[in-house]
Amino acid sequence: MLPLLRYPTVDELAARAAALVARHPRDARLRRVGTSRAGTPLWLLSVGHGSRHTLVVAGPHANEPVGGGTVLRLAERALAEPRLCEDADVTWNLLLCLDPDGARRNERWLAGPYTLGNYFRNFFRPGFLEQPEWLPEGADGAVLPETRALLDVQDELRPFFQCSLHGVDVGGAFVELTHDLPGLARRVERTAARLGVPRELGPYDTLYWPRLGPAVYRIPPPSPGDRVAAITEAAVESTWFHPHRYGTVTAVVEAPMWGVTSVEIATPPPDADAVLRSVSRSLRRDTALLEALLARVRPSVRGGPDAARLLAPVDDYLLVGPDIADSWDPDTYKSDALRPLPPLDTARLTALAISARRVALRTAGLLHQLVTRAGQDPSGALPDLDRLIDEWCADYRDGFGARWIPVARQVEYQSRVVVAAFELAGRHARVDSHSGERGWGSQPAVPMHRE
Repeated sequence: MLPLLRYPTVDELAARAAALVARHPRDARLRRVGTSRAGTPLWLLSVGHGSRHTLVVAGPHANEPVGGGTVLRLAERALAEPRLCEDADVTWNLLLCLDPDGARRNERWLAGPYTLGNYFRNFFRPGFLEQPEWLPEGADGAVLPETRALLDVQDELRPFFQCSLHGVDVGGAFVELTHDLPGLARRVERTAARLGVPRELGPYDTLYWPRLGPAVYRIPPPSPGDRVAAITEAAVESTWFHPHRYGTVTAVVEAPMWGVTSVEIATPPPDADAVLRSVSRSLRRDTALLEALLARVRPSVRGGPDAARLLAPVDDYLLVGPDIADSWDPDTYKSDALRPLPPLDTARLTALAISARRVALRTAGLLHQLVTRAGQDPSGALPDLDRLIDEWCADYRDGFGARWIPVARQVEYQSRVVVAAFELAGRHARVDSHSGERGWGSQPAVPMHRE
C-alpha cells in the first residue's frame, strides 16, 4: 500500500476497504454491523480465518481521523504477514469508523492544508453525551445506535485483544491499557524514536491513572467520578471495559498530529506552582472571553444549520473550563481540599498547559463555525474569534514548538504500536481449562517480532 499523504474521508475508507476485499476475496470480508444516527453504514472489515479474534476500532472521536488510515494499514499487514493471522490462528476485525456522522463534519480540513488554524476553524466533536465510545444514553434513555453496534460486535467476537485508535491534536503519543503488557513501553519508545514522534510522559487524560512505564498507563476499573474528573475518567462509562468479562485486554493508542518535544522532558520544573497559577489564570480568562462571545452570537446563530450540535460541545467546554482551572490552581485545590495533583515534571506541566489552550481553541473554533454557517454576524464577533484563534494557534506553534507530523508517519507509528500490543496480548492470553474463559498467563500464542 502506498503511504497515505492525507487522511481518508468516511466514503474513501469504505471504498478502499471494498477494493481490498475485491483483491483478496478469500481472506477479507466487509460487512455492515450497524447504522449511525444519520443513516451511515458502520462497516467491519475482517481479515483472516482464525478462531481467535482481535477488534480494532477507528474513529471513536470525530476529530481524530488517523485511525482510518491505520486500519487500512493493519489490514494490508495482516494479509501480507502470516504471523499475524494464520500462524497465530487470528482473525483481524477492523471497524472503519465508529462515529461517521461526526467524522463527516470534520472533512472540510482533511484534505489540508494541515495548519492549526484550518484544523481548529473546522473542528467538530460532539457533546459528551453524543460520543459513542462512552456508552452514553440519548434523550430517550436509549444507548446510541453506534454504541449498540460496537457492543454487539464485542459480544459476538469476544476478542482476546481490542484496540481503540485515537489521535492527539497537539502533544505526544501514549498508550492506555486495561491490563499490563510488560515490554510495551520499550517498544513504544523504540517505534517513536525511529519515526520522530514525541511520547507524552504525563498526559492530562491519565492525570490520576497508574503509570505502567514511560508513556504507558493503566486504565482504572470503572468507578464513579466527579465532574472535574469526568474527562480523565471517561472509562467509567466506556466501551473499553465492556468485553472485560471475556478476558479481553483493551489498548487505547494515541498518535499526535502536531508534536511537542517538551511533553517528554521528565526533569523537575523550577517553580511548578507558578506555572499552574499562570495556566489556571489563563484558562479562566479565556473562558470568560468565550462566554461573552457566546452571549453575543447565540441570538443570531441558534436557528442556524447544525446549531444544536455545535452549541452542545461549546456549552460542555465552557462548563468544565473553570472547574479544571480550580482543580489545577495551587491556591484553590490546596485550600479547598480538592483532589491533589500528582507530582509534576516539565512533561506533565506542558501537557496541562496544552490542554488548557485546547479547551479554549476548540470552543473558539466551534463558535467560529456557528457564525459562518449562520451566514450573518450582527454582533461583529467573527473578527474577534479570528484574532483569538490566530493568537492561540501561534502560541501552540511558537510558544510550545508544535510541529506537524505527516499523515504517513502518524499511521505507521500507530499501526506498529497496535501490532506490538497485539503480540504482547497474544503472548499472555490463554484459555482457562477450568472455566473456559480467557485469562492471563505466560504461554506464548503469537509469534513475537521486533519492529
